Amino acid sequence: MIKWILIAAFVASALYVHFRGRVRHRFSRQITDHSTFMAPINVLMYAFSRVPTTPFVDPDLFPELAPLRARWREVRDEALRLRELEKIKASEGYNDVGFNSFFRRGWKRFYLKWYDEAHPSASTLCPVTTALLREIPTVKAAMFAELPPGGHLHPHRDPFAGSLRLHIGLQTPNDDGCWIDVDGTRYSWRDGESVMFDETYIHTARNDTQEQRVILFCDVERPLRYRWTQAVNRWVGRHFVAAAASPNETGDRTGALNRAFGRFYALRLRAKELRKRNKALYYVLKWALLLALVVLIIRL
Repeated sequence: MIKWILIAAFVASALYVHFRGRVRHRFSRQITDHSTFMAPINVLMYAFSRVPTTPFVDPDLFPELAPLRARWREVRDEALRLRELEKIKASEGYNDVGFNSFFRRGWKRFYLKWYDEAHPSASTLCPVTTALLREIPTVKAAMFAELPPGGHLHPHRDPFAGSLRLHIGLQTPNDDGCWIDVDGTRYSWRDGESVMFDETYIHTARNDTQEQRVILFCDVERPLRYRWTQAVNRWVGRHFVAAAASPNETGDRTGALNRAFGRFYALRLRAKELRKRNKALYYVLKWALLLALVVLIIRL
């Protein structure tokens, strides 16, 4: 009986995540999307959130972010210095599971921190920004992110609702041709301006201008109503999200998930080759494996 209650709760949570918002994935894609597997935890985060669960959230609700937002010019100086040194770049291997698909579309990044103390490379190259971040423990992850002319990110939703995403424009085209769309509403970045949104809504981005877009990208802990829900959020972040840490340079930490990702991706490449050769067989095997997983769960 308990097993069926848990299965029903999972299915209900997954359906809620799918139908939440105006923009949705195809149902067949949502079934295998990573946000589906996190749905029960995410529904808990939404239910006990102390800030609105709307696609965009007012960053003024997070007063601890004020020093970071106010000193954006100093942060920009460090980001532009990194660009000159060509340190804002794509991953050099299969060690960034969270953003691996973005690199093919021109997106680049330099990690400042990831659910831990700043990377050694960030502390050395960006002392002002990392010092500011160190004073704001609710910022769980931060990076400089670059989207070049013609770059774009496909529609996606992030897997975990324990944080909200803050973007601060550092060097942007200041043009409506460079934008992010969250659940059907667009925002165009501007130098020195901040925008915050819920990354578990489907979002996409494009830069159709001839200028680079460089932003400070932060994941800020979602405020929750009770200590126990906050404890759940931090436990998931510490034990699962932190495992996706990706290095900038040798000496930076690589999380367990990214250490495994390189081996997994070799299988993924073989699957892609099979899809090119025989698409029908690829989908038969994909859905057969998914069905087998469902049967296994039911029989446990």
